[in-house]
Amino acid sequence: MVLIAVDPHKSSHTAAAIDDRGRQLGQLRVGALERVQLLRWAQQWPEHRWAVEGAHGLGHGLAQWLVAQGEPVVDVPATLVRRVRLLSTADKTDPLDARATAEAALRADTLHAVVAEDDSTVLRLLSDRRDDLTQERTRTVNRLHRLLRELLPGGAQTKLTADQAARLLRRMRVESAADQERLRQARELVVDVRACDRKLAANERRMQAAVRAQGSGLTAIPGVGVILAAKLIGRSGRVGRFPTSAHYAAYNGTAPLEASSGEVRRHRLSRRGDRQLNRTLYIAAVTQARMRGSAGHAYMLRKRAEGKSYREALRCLKRQLSRVVYRQLLTDERSRLSRTC
Repeated sequence: MVLIAVDPHKSSHTAAAIDDRGRQLGQLRVGALERVQLLRWAQQWPEHRWAVEGAHGLGHGLAQWLVAQGEPVVDVPATLVRRVRLLSTADKTDPLDARATAEAALRADTLHAVVAEDDSTVLRLLSDRRDDLTQERTRTVNRLHRLLRELLPGGAQTKLTADQAARLLRRMRVESAADQERLRQARELVVDVRACDRKLAANERRMQAAVRAQGSGLTAIPGVGVILAAKLIGRSGRVGRFPTSAHYAAYNGTAPLEASSGEVRRHRLSRRGDRQLNRTLYIAAVTQARMRGSAGHAYMLRKRAEGKSYREALRCLKRQLSRVVYRQLLTDERSRLSRTC
């Protein structure tokens, strides 16, 4: 089996082919638009597989194109390639980077295979877009608050909507040129807020349709609505690649890290894993903890009775919720596979 490793760039791709013993068999550099030439070059070795550095980053386009051609592709994380480069004393070049990618792929045991994008990618794109829109709306409202504070004694209420701001601006009478300009800019910001609100509403409608198309049962979990379900599906991707719920917990950062000292046995919050996925589970856990009579609220009370602090109990609930989400995602994935077979 020949391993063909690729160091992808925006305008070019450099490939290195090695055998099972690590001996280099060939090397090629092509333009980013010359993928067909790269594939033809690889066909001189009938048994081969591809290793693309950053297949979910800069190498995303090439990796997805190769998968569409029926080629086996694995993703080589950039951090793993950097560790191999540390052993080299030569100057950094694209051919050496491709060789380092090949050596990293040859020695690694748990590289993930690249698969074609599916509906989970759509949900991830929608979730990322919603995050951008939410941040933009927050920035716009903050600018509006600043202008209203300068135009109106005491400013406006904290949770300000576009309609509330418009009513305040209609009642204002200003005289100075500076205040007139502030008023014009505030009105423009109201228009921007309304535009963000329309885009957020349209984003949520597309998100609801995509979650329904997935046939996901995540929304049946207390504290998980359509928006959180979309984030969980989109950030988790193909959950079948995780052998157990513990692997999934390590991926989303809910697996606690031990921080014991002497006779005291404690665990602290993990900062590892996908932080956006971790935050989504945190929001769901906080929601469950506040729902009196729910299983999550009862779980929190049991952990508090065991002597754990509120934060420690919440981390335990978040870890338990990770197990529930993993099982549901796995069930949904298997159900979709059975329908397509």
